Amino acid sequence: QVQLVESGGGLVQAGGSLRVSCAASGRSFSSYVMGWFRQAPGKEREFVGAITQSSGSTYSADSVKGRFTISRDNAKNTVYLQMNSLKPEDTAVYYCAAAGVFTHIPRTRSGYDYWGQGTQVTVSS
Repeated sequence: QVQLVESGGGLVQAGGSLRVSCAASGRSFSSYVMGWFRQAPGKEREFVGAITQSSGSTYSADSVKGRFTISRDNAKNTVYLQMNSLKPEDTAVYYCAAAGVFTHIPRTRSGYDYWGQGTQVTVSS
């Protein structure tokens, strides 16, 4: 069992930056692929990106590529989502998730086993 708690959301102006964090407790954080998703009002939950266990590989969705960066610190059991050049369309609740896989980076909700409660990010124009 892994418990995930996001933090760091808030209100930011367009063009600004924000870093959200996800702290994990429980079993073997370093053995999980960690992903980030987001969900805007009235929309499906969308995959943002993910990072492998040893940070050897990351994947970012086209909508955020070049603007968002995912990193992790296994010693702190924490994964980060650094968001730069934010746009109003990035407004959403951001969720972190953990996947107990070793062969690929899941890109859909069903590929993840544990979820945080989400943190709101609002980008004003």
